[in-house]
Amino acid sequence: MKDVQNTQDTRNIDIQKVGIKHIELPLIIQRKNNTDQTVCAQARVCVSLPRNYKGTHMSRFVEVLNEWRTKNLLGVDIKGCLEKIIKKLHAKSGELEFDFKYFINKKSPVTKLPAPMSYDCSFEGIIDEDNYKFILGVKVPVTTLCPCSKEISENGAHNQRAIISVKISYDETEHVWLEDLIELVESCSSSPVYPLLKRQDEKYVTEHAWDNPKFVEDVLRDVVLKLRNHPAVKEFEADCEAFESIHNHSAWAYQTEKK
Repeated sequence: MKDVQNTQDTRNIDIQKVGIKHIELPLIIQRKNNTDQTVCAQARVCVSLPRNYKGTHMSRFVEVLNEWRTKNLLGVDIKGCLEKIIKKLHAKSGELEFDFKYFINKKSPVTKLPAPMSYDCSFEGIIDEDNYKFILGVKVPVTTLCPCSKEISENGAHNQRAIISVKISYDETEHVWLEDLIELVESCSSSPVYPLLKRQDEKYVTEHAWDNPKFVEDVLRDVVLKLRNHPAVKEFEADCEAFESIHNHSAWAYQTEKK
């Protein structure tokens, strides 16, 4: 059958990225405790397209993704998947990203009752010519308590849920577990949040946040310091968005750095 994608294009335009996105597939993630977790991942994958090709072959992306979904993946392992996609499509560069919900069995702080807590996570690989870059991403829900509100009020202070989003890049010879990155991020908040709280736990969480008030700026600076001091992290991007309980807007802070 005629291969239309391989026919000559006369418009003389290289396309930087062409591929597929929003494709859902099961993915097996290696956990820190030496077990596996199967997640529902949404993939975005693309390659460069030289000017002499009319189009790329969309089915080849799916073929390689379908092969890799059966492997137990650490984040840096997606390099092999991306290399195969680039080779199969005769491209010079490519990108592959998996977004997924990752579950950690989290115990309540006092009663120690376990329940699954979900976190939005991502694995992203980028190959440009011969250079490879891996990016690990997490979005961590936390509590922040306003220092100003606590200072000026005789009774109470407003607090709210916030999301701390972090993306880190590190060498493929290193490894950072999702569990460790999430724990690092949570430690920078007024208090972590939990899927299951009894009364004793709720008392603890409320009082812990009261004793640890933070603006979004405080949260972000604490995250930045910990990522700067992390031996494996080469560059990072971090932001904190607090969904203010007494305002009709969010408070937000952002930082990106390369070591």
